[in-house]
Amino acid sequence: MRFSSSSGAPPRWRKVLTVAGAAALAVGAVTYTGSSAYADVQVVTDAKTASDGKQYWVQNHLVGKDLAAQARSADGTPKKWLLVWAGDENIADTAVKDVKNLPGSLGGGLGKIKNALPGPDFLAVIDATQGSPTYGKVVNTATVGPLVENEPHHMQYVWHKGDTIYAGALFAAATYAFDVSALPQLKLKGISLPTQTLGGSVPDAYWVLKDGTAYGTYMGGPVVPGPYAYQDGSTQIGNGFAGSPGEVVRFDQNAQVLSQSPAATPQGDNAKLCDNLPQLGKPSCANPHGVQAREDLNTLVTSDYAEPRNIILDPVKQPSPYLRRPTIRTWDISDRNHPKLKAVSYLQDGPRANPADPLHSESRAVMETTVTNLPGHKGAFAETMQGGAIFYTPDITAKDPHWIEVFDDGTAGKPIYSQNDSNGASSNGGWLQTSPDDRFLYHAVQGRQKGALGPDDPGTTGGVYVLDIQKLVAAGDKVEDIKGRVDTKEKAQQGGGGDLPTVVGSAPINPGVPGAGPHWGAYDNFALGQDGFYHETQQPQHIAVSNYFVARSGLDGDHKVNLLNLAPDGKVAVDPNFRDEFTGQVGINFNRKSWPHGDFGNAKPHSELFVVADQHVK
Repeated sequence: MRFSSSSGAPPRWRKVLTVAGAAALAVGAVTYTGSSAYADVQVVTDAKTASDGKQYWVQNHLVGKDLAAQARSADGTPKKWLLVWAGDENIADTAVKDVKNLPGSLGGGLGKIKNALPGPDFLAVIDATQGSPTYGKVVNTATVGPLVENEPHHMQYVWHKGDTIYAGALFAAATYAFDVSALPQLKLKGISLPTQTLGGSVPDAYWVLKDGTAYGTYMGGPVVPGPYAYQDGSTQIGNGFAGSPGEVVRFDQNAQVLSQSPAATPQGDNAKLCDNLPQLGKPSCANPHGVQAREDLNTLVTSDYAEPRNIILDPVKQPSPYLRRPTIRTWDISDRNHPKLKAVSYLQDGPRANPADPLHSESRAVMETTVTNLPGHKGAFAETMQGGAIFYTPDITAKDPHWIEVFDDGTAGKPIYSQNDSNGASSNGGWLQTSPDDRFLYHAVQGRQKGALGPDDPGTTGGVYVLDIQKLVAAGDKVEDIKGRVDTKEKAQQGGGGDLPTVVGSAPINPGVPGAGPHWGAYDNFALGQDGFYHETQQPQHIAVSNYFVARSGLDGDHKVNLLNLAPDGKVAVDPNFRDEFTGQVGINFNRKSWPHGDFGNAKPHSELFVVADQHVK
């Protein structure tokens, strides 16, 4: 079997591979290469010309000679794949505080830093077919170029048949569009460069619409400081790349920009709660991170996390807790190409709030939001990373949605790990997702780092917990109809009662290691039918999570990807059979010497998706 490439050999890529010790590539046919751990690796390149006239590519490194056989297990079962968007670990990942503590000069300390040489970012394709002989093995690393080491971040939350995979490069302000119809091989459909999204930077997450287009959140400010004129006639003044205010971008299926919409309000946001560096004439909290939509309600919801510049440029300095945002934005998307900002909602502090430590008050750092799914339900949830709380509004279509705290991460502390305390502050929550049937809410928390709340703080073990939300979403469209409140410290540690969520499942990741749990996750929305094809399910049976945030923030992780089994009642447990092919330990370890694309060493897995080749899903 032979494959052809759509372009000539990328010379810069060949140079990088040679520097790293990988075999040289031959393009135009199947090329067999290998590292110290992989043999018979087929290299297949697919390239596209971007808006700058240059070639950008995805380069598949497929393990094995018979790709057709790879698509099915030995018993004929079609494969299910876990795609993990990961970046090469490099010198830039060393937190500033660690660089300052290296002995001698910076140059003299480089021996303590891994992977100083440049390496490629990639999508790892992992066999996620339970019972398969190659379960948990990496069968392809699809590297991208010529951009390298640009901090791969998020993709969309859920993949459906025919969807483009949208994947963002945090530091490069680039969005890739991948064709995954013929897994385990990928193709590049296109790439959006910073020159195409001058109104924003630092792409975060994506939500794919039924027509195959997508909304993406660009958390950072305009690429160039100063005024930026939008298509809607408004002009926003920003403080530059990775600053404020950000925007929402709509992409076609090839990552070409259809529109840019400002997340800022004309009058600016609350000056007391929204800081900017450098300061803006109109203060802004508009740094959209999480994004989800209800097309049937013509409503989009985005959550503001932080002005990202201080994380990217110098995470040691935290000059103001008010660079972490307490705001959620709702948009009218009746005109899909021109989202219109409807409301900016400010989350309220809860019973843990401490005026002397506003960074860890419940409202601070609204990282994620997730909508309900079923007709008749209009609610949505949001979670705060530093605040350690979950909020809910019963009606995202309201002119001014009312959000209330419905759960504190402290209540899940001991269910996750018996030695945890019940303080939800600084729990470092990340991924948040409702189940397709609106019965459960899934949440990943990294856990509190040791010393985060003071020198005697032991920190907490992170993990995944599952909440029963059925009573809450059935309570109606008005906050006043919801019974129960998280209004005391006792309720923050034990639950708010009434209609509020309760923990029905939990599982620790890295028990006993503070702050080393998962940041991101995805549920498996496919189940194998009796007809031999995969079908979408309303009751996911698996979750995958990745234990990595952003190394430069000082909140790194162990770079593992774990798979968890979900029971119909919401109970969750780490799958002991999802093991690393080299170490034999539970979880796929991205800290390894060798990959199918060469001996590049450690990598950082940020986000993941369950995907099935088009021919195997109905």
